[in-house]
Amino acid sequence: MNFIGWIIVACEIAFWIVIILGLVTRYIVKKPKLGFLLLALTPVIDMILLIVTGLDLYNGATATAVHGIAAIYIGVSIAFGKSMIQWADERFQYYVTKQGPKPIKHSGYDYAKQYLKSWFHHVLAYFIGVGLLFALIYIIDHASRTEALMGTFKVWSLVLAIDFIICCSYFIWPRKEKGVN
Repeated sequence: MNFIGWIIVACEIAFWIVIILGLVTRYIVKKPKLGFLLLALTPVIDMILLIVTGLDLYNGATATAVHGIAAIYIGVSIAFGKSMIQWADERFQYYVTKQGPKPIKHSGYDYAKQYLKSWFHHVLAYFIGVGLLFALIYIIDHASRTEALMGTFKVWSLVLAIDFIICCSYFIWPRKEKGVN
């Protein structure tokens, strides 16, 4: 794995560490403002990844699939960040602090609606990430050095289409509640 790959791994680890520290600070230490501040640091992690990736390419690196994954990571983090934090918050409250309601497990058409909402987040992540990919392609302006970024765009477009088909399938064949035949 190259340098950017390790930066992506470090950013993902930092993302979850900041979330866990924010939740512990909010609910265990009972400092909600400090906990919120820690949770608000998650976009800073995205900016670090964006800057490092951009500088690497600007300084002459040839784009690899890992550079494309950095754009995907940033898009997903921005589009899903709030819902990921909310997901972690609900589970932390229920399982760790024993406060708050049990997280809901959706099934049937309710699950299909939730999946559709998630698919729209995927579309937002796609547009953010593809925007970053094309910005990098434009800034580098060297087709042979940015070929992998176009490959990332093509693969992600296919993944988005497959995700839409999966989304539609849940409306046709609703997901059954576990334990119900």
